[in-house]
Amino acid sequence: METRLTEMRLISFASDNTSPAHPRVMEAVRKANSGAAKPYGADPWSIEAKECIRRHFGPDSECFFVSTGTAANVLGMRTVLRPWHSVLCSAQSHAYEDECGAPEALIGAKLEIVPSTDAKLAPKDILPALSRLGTVRFSQPRLISITQPTERGILYTLEEIREIADLAHKHGLFLHMDGARLANAAVALGVDLRVASGDAGVDVLSFGGTKNGLLFGEAIVFFNPALARDLPYVCKQGMQLMAKMRYVSAQFVEYLRDGLWLENARAANAMAALLGRELKKLPQVVLSRPVETNAIFARMRPDHIEDLLKNFFFYDLGPVGEEAGEARESLHEVRFMTGYDTREEDVLRFVKAIAALK
Repeated sequence: METRLTEMRLISFASDNTSPAHPRVMEAVRKANSGAAKPYGADPWSIEAKECIRRHFGPDSECFFVSTGTAANVLGMRTVLRPWHSVLCSAQSHAYEDECGAPEALIGAKLEIVPSTDAKLAPKDILPALSRLGTVRFSQPRLISITQPTERGILYTLEEIREIADLAHKHGLFLHMDGARLANAAVALGVDLRVASGDAGVDVLSFGGTKNGLLFGEAIVFFNPALARDLPYVCKQGMQLMAKMRYVSAQFVEYLRDGLWLENARAANAMAALLGRELKKLPQVVLSRPVETNAIFARMRPDHIEDLLKNFFFYDLGPVGEEAGEARESLHEVRFMTGYDTREEDVLRFVKAIAALK
C-alpha cells in the first residue's frame, strides 16, 4: 500500500496548500520531538520563534501561534472587536467567502462588504461605510480587512496599503491584513516582511506558513503591543492554546531563521511566472488577470477543463461573468496556483496537455 500511495503522485495547480511540508520543516519537527518540554508556549522553540518574529516584524511586535488560517483571522480580529463592531472587507475576501461564517459566529461582529475590483479595496470605496460612525442604529466599523495578495492574485502596492491604513487610523479604525501569502507578496514587491506589513500601517496581521512550506501553523502578529494585551486569553478561549506548541514553533524557527520563507516564495512565484508566459502562447487559454505572485487566473472552455481534470488538479471557478450576473456558458474561469515544490517539468507537462486540447 505504501508503494502504491507513493506512486500516485498528484500533479496539482489547485493551491499552494496541496504542497507537502518542506523537508527542512519536517526535520525541525523531528528534532523538536525529543524529550520533555514545557507546555503552552513556554518551551525553547516557542521562545526562539517569537524572537524570529520580532527580528522580521520589529522589536515591538507581539505574536501568537495558531493551527489554521481561519483561527489566525478570527482571533486576530476578535482581539480588537466587540459584538457591535463591523469589519469592512471585500466580498471575495477569505474571511467573508471561505470561513463558513466563523468571524460572525465567534466574534459576533458583522462583516460588511465594500465594493472592490479584483477583491482589492480602495479608500474611495471604503469612505461611504464610514458615514455610519457614531450612529447608534448601525454596527460600528472598527476594522478594515485586506488580503495581500488578494484572492484574485492582485497585489496592493505599499502606497495603497498606507493610504488605507491612514484612512483607518484617521477615523479610529484598525487595519487587518490576511497575509496567508504575504511571503509571495513580499517577494513580488521586492521588500522584507516588515516593510510589506507593519511599516505600511498594518495593525494586526495573519502571517501564513501552511501555504509556503509548513506542515501546519500560522502566526497572529500585532505591531502595537498594547493592542495584543488580551491576545493570549482570546486564543485560549478560541481553543488555540496548544499544549505541545513546540511543534508549531519549531516550524517557524526553521522558516524564519535563515530565509526559507524567502526561498520558498521565490520558487513558487517563479513557476507561476513561467506558467503564465507559456499559457500566453496558447489559443486554448485567455489569461484574465496579471500574474503577479503565484496565482494565475484564466478562461477556458468547459470541455477543455473537464479533459484536463482527468490528469491534473485545479479549480474551475465557474462561468465567466457570474459575479456580475452575466453568466455565459461558453467560458469558465479557472485558477492555477504554484507552490514552492512545483517543478518546471510539471509546468511544461501541463502546458503540453493544454496545447493538445482540440
